[in-house]
Amino acid sequence: MKIVIVGAGAMGSRFGFMLKQAGQDVALIDGWDKNVEALQKDGIIANYNGEEIQQPIEAYHEDAVDPELKADLLIIFTKAMQLEATLQKTQAYTHNETRVLCLLNGIGYEDILRRYFDEDQIIIGNTMWTAGLEGPGRPKLFGDGSVNLLNLGKSDAAVSGAHEVIDIFNEAGLNGVYEKGIFYLIYKKLCVNGTMNGLCSLLECNMAELGATEANREIVQQLVSEIVAIAQAEDVEMSREEMIAHVEECYNPETIGLHYPSMYQDLIKNNRSTEIDFINGAIADKGKKYGIATPYNDFLTRLIHTKEELLGAK
Repeated sequence: MKIVIVGAGAMGSRFGFMLKQAGQDVALIDGWDKNVEALQKDGIIANYNGEEIQQPIEAYHEDAVDPELKADLLIIFTKAMQLEATLQKTQAYTHNETRVLCLLNGIGYEDILRRYFDEDQIIIGNTMWTAGLEGPGRPKLFGDGSVNLLNLGKSDAAVSGAHEVIDIFNEAGLNGVYEKGIFYLIYKKLCVNGTMNGLCSLLECNMAELGATEANREIVQQLVSEIVAIAQAEDVEMSREEMIAHVEECYNPETIGLHYPSMYQDLIKNNRSTEIDFINGAIADKGKKYGIATPYNDFLTRLIHTKEELLGAK
């Protein structure tokens, strides 16, 4: 099986590294010139749980993909706002039986996937793996994790396709799990991303620093309440109290509290546009659809867009 990973940042590099180490035929595609140059020259040089390991790997710039390349499994790790443009380009190296796995933050991206692929080809997922990027071609891979997957289509072929991907992931130590309750996990993760990402970016702090402030608590509770209300409108059963407690676990400096969320790294550190429209913005859009008030999510979306403009984010 030819596996093509689009988006060779921290997470894309982790999956590429682990799959290649397990003997899979893997190619990476990315749009960052220096990253592609490093990958083509030296492969992935990973800080893998404190040990430096070099892994040669096939890599292409997104605008210079080998015309002979054809993906049997396409894994997408781009930013959500880049998904449409990414899918347009992938048509050159996919075929009618390509399975596409999307592991993006946020919600609503499955509607974009349906424009380019049949439902039986689409697998959606949620990953708990972590990774960082110390430089071009140099991911920092630490800790343990898992990947929860579910086929979007309902046919036997769609189900078997998802299980085949899980088997491949398990052989590579990626801990794949077939998860019928995937939308619960997606909304659970959204509760964290919908609070920590936007607030830490606006206030320019890590999660422990945010949690140490008293004034943030009502904001977090209101954001989570709106997310839970949308989840329930889509027949995803969630407890508001459990989700608030789950978010507050992020404040612990002995676990992940000292971490700066990905949106902070994009906007504050690297001056890049954010995924806010697929996180809080998506909740606000669904609120309009279902007639549910989402003022906190709508306001946070507008504040992040305002900060993007002030910083000239691209």
